[in-house]
Amino acid sequence: MIKLIRVDYRLIHGQVAVSWTSFLGADSILLVSDTLQNDKIRKETLLLSTPANTKVVAKNTSDAIDVLKSGKTDSYKVFVVCETMSSADKIARAMGEKEINLGNLEFSDGKTKISRSVYVNDEEKRLIQNLVNDGYNVFSQMIPTDKKIEAIKAI
Repeated sequence: MIKLIRVDYRLIHGQVAVSWTSFLGADSILLVSDTLQNDKIRKETLLLSTPANTKVVAKNTSDAIDVLKSGKTDSYKVFVVCETMSSADKIARAMGEKEINLGNLEFSDGKTKISRSVYVNDEEKRLIQNLVNDGYNVFSQMIPTDKKIEAIKAI
């Protein structure tokens, strides 16, 4: 069962490993990145941040959708952490999950700040708009105790 889909370009770090995993009662974290598989050092470093008693698996977007649909994760409380908005959009739509948490989308030229740690470009704005139009709840919330900010209002 998916507990939450979060977009966080850092994938796993203190907020994910401690705050969110504990808050959600997650016993597994699925890291979704289309670049991580080709970066063994980064992958190993991220996996070192694994919380105790929590299974962490890294997959590309396509493989993540396949494993989630296969039923292999049904007995787990899965926290899905996507590196990009595009991956989160694909997983949410494929799995019918109606909430996406925007945790950290990094700054770069051409991006607009919509919350404390979320910067979006035109393509990400379009994805958010389309998700909201299709009935999805897309919100920014860095840690569970922070107030949720509706992404569409911030855009």
